[in-house]
Amino acid sequence: MTKLIKRASAEARAFRNRDTETVGGKQKTSHKAAQNAARNANRTNRASRAADHDLHDAPQIDTPRKPRFAPVTFSEEGGVRFLHFGTEWVQGAMRLRKPDHIELEYAQQMMAWLLFLETPKRIVQLGLGAAALTKFAHRFLKRAKVEAVEVNPAVVVAARTMFELPHDDARLTVHEADAWDFVNDRANHGTIGALQIDIYDATARGPVLDSVGFYRAARACLTGAGVVTVNLFGDHPSFVRNMKRLNEAFDGRVVALPEVHDGNRIAIAFSGPALNVPFAALEARAKLIEAQLGLPARKWIKGLRESTGQTGASFAI
Repeated sequence: MTKLIKRASAEARAFRNRDTETVGGKQKTSHKAAQNAARNANRTNRASRAADHDLHDAPQIDTPRKPRFAPVTFSEEGGVRFLHFGTEWVQGAMRLRKPDHIELEYAQQMMAWLLFLETPKRIVQLGLGAAALTKFAHRFLKRAKVEAVEVNPAVVVAARTMFELPHDDARLTVHEADAWDFVNDRANHGTIGALQIDIYDATARGPVLDSVGFYRAARACLTGAGVVTVNLFGDHPSFVRNMKRLNEAFDGRVVALPEVHDGNRIAIAFSGPALNVPFAALEARAKLIEAQLGLPARKWIKGLRESTGQTGASFAI
């Protein structure tokens, strides 16, 4: 590049010197050269005005910006491998001796939709992280097509090389895509039974997508009776904001489980017919979930009672 610049400068000087003469050690432009320059300037001005007129109504094209991602880093302690985005904030975890199980309590709560739904045909995770939810559903919920949406290709690589996420198969698909684009794609509307949303960046200041429009689009992706679970920070200004927007998008049919020791709170949003389920039926289903999947489902029911204040015989929403 340096050579090209020098060459262009030399050619420009040679062209300029062709129409100049030196007088008393100073450069002086000839009369003929001045006339040529004036004619060239007039032609240039006319062409410029014509071009301006032609482009007056042309659309402005913004240069697309490539997304910037924080580095994907790892740590290990007590037989557990953790995913980070260049900070101390934990973005996911895997117990090395149980790679397909869900290690973190808040991530276990993201599966609370199991209390209300039989295994749906399609389960989607927005934000792959360490792939705990994706791996768990793929291994244990055999009737479901399991998908994850992750915008950062380095996270996908990390999930497969460091957290034992299998490669795509007939039941597993990882989309390298933006969650906003995914939920706004009409091809996904009305097709997802359980949608799990856990989309944070390195700053961990709340979900990176949290508008009413985003949550409405997420709701549009659900089948006739579907459930969304969202990972939120309990003791953070973003919690109140997200709960307000979720309630607006889901017509007030949202409940948040109590905060766990990690500081996270899981919101559960319902779409479809109104629910009125006896707590006895939920308890029976929770025991089945615990026996077959090893998830602490009875704690979820206790959390539902605590957060909603419903002390009657049924859970209604």
